[in-house]
Amino acid sequence: MAEVANVKEYMAQLGRNARAASRAIAAASTGVKNKALLAIADALDNNRITLVAENQKDLAAAKANGLEPAMVDRLAVKPATIDAMIEGLRQVAALPDPCGAITDMNYRPTGIQVGKMRVPLGVVGIIYESRPNVTIDAASLCLKSGNAAILRGGSESIHSNRAIAACLAEGLKVAGLPASVVQIVETTDRAAVGELIAMPEFVDVIVPRGGKSLIERISKDAKVPVIKHLDGICHVFIDSKADLDKAFDIAMNAKTHRYGVCNAMETLLVDEQVAAQILPRLAAAYAEKGVELRGDEKTRAIIQANAATEEDWATEYLAPILSIKVVSGLDEAIDHITRYSSQHTDAIVTEDFTRARRFINEVDSSSVMVNASTRFADGFEYGLGAEIGISTDKIHARGPVGLEGLTSQKWVVFGDGHVRV
Repeated sequence: MAEVANVKEYMAQLGRNARAASRAIAAASTGVKNKALLAIADALDNNRITLVAENQKDLAAAKANGLEPAMVDRLAVKPATIDAMIEGLRQVAALPDPCGAITDMNYRPTGIQVGKMRVPLGVVGIIYESRPNVTIDAASLCLKSGNAAILRGGSESIHSNRAIAACLAEGLKVAGLPASVVQIVETTDRAAVGELIAMPEFVDVIVPRGGKSLIERISKDAKVPVIKHLDGICHVFIDSKADLDKAFDIAMNAKTHRYGVCNAMETLLVDEQVAAQILPRLAAAYAEKGVELRGDEKTRAIIQANAATEEDWATEYLAPILSIKVVSGLDEAIDHITRYSSQHTDAIVTEDFTRARRFINEVDSSSVMVNASTRFADGFEYGLGAEIGISTDKIHARGPVGLEGLTSQKWVVFGDGHVRV
């Protein structure tokens, strides 16, 4: 698609299309929505060569433009990436449809029945960077939850997203749904983002997925509600009652499984009673992986590390860098997390049930884990099929946002000629 002459009018037209399509998808049966999801999966499977070829255009441009390695990694569409997108679609199709479910029905003294019914939000705008698989995650969840979607991926993934959009259109057509149920913003003009977040007459909620600067800008300028998280400053605390073999595996996986993701560990907290036992072993393993260590004074008395600064504790590295602090126990660990955590994901490694319960009760993050890697904080891993994003907000949706997070509830009342007196 050539760049549009009038971005404002182009975005308004996408908004009008989405608002009309939202009525069609909200009225669609579960069977029709699942048919569309499975048809999109088939379209992806049948167009593997095209998807990879179009992605190669984006990768070549990204490297030529000096995009950071972590961003290039997110951008790549490999055979395994396509497999994961297909599996995600099929998982979402297999999930229960939240729409129309009526709960909490009860009779009031007046004789009326009162309850709540789960309903779509309407039109969801998603703004994201690099990862083309987000296009499928977002489309599948919006579709199954009865929402129309306007998707604005980064300019660096425009060829990949256009190829995926063709598969989306093919699947929607098979199910007899309007192509405008899921629309891709095809212009790379940055003004499109400003328009998308300022159309409350057409868009009901915005979900930004990307770097902190993007999300801060959208949160500041949006005229519609935003579901978001800013940072992923995730902690793992190794308690004095931890199984140190478990602690080693978790600390390694949480940091080195992937660096450029929001659920990677950025700070390791270690109880002083076990620090001398576990830190040298971890330091050697991190050195093999090329991870730079930055530690407090107690850490540097045990292993070789650069001095950690106040800024380190508050930094999401998204890189092979790890801050380490030796703490006096559970209370100091919780105090540190309370001060520096971005309320995304924090974990404790312990065999003490009482301490585990204290940790999950007192750590105020959207995901709190016991004896598990922070890398599990993901919609796919949580059984949501996929996720549209992770929310660290405290209203509506929190943590990985799946189908239920893309719906709301309305009150429903049943009577039999009842009138209020």
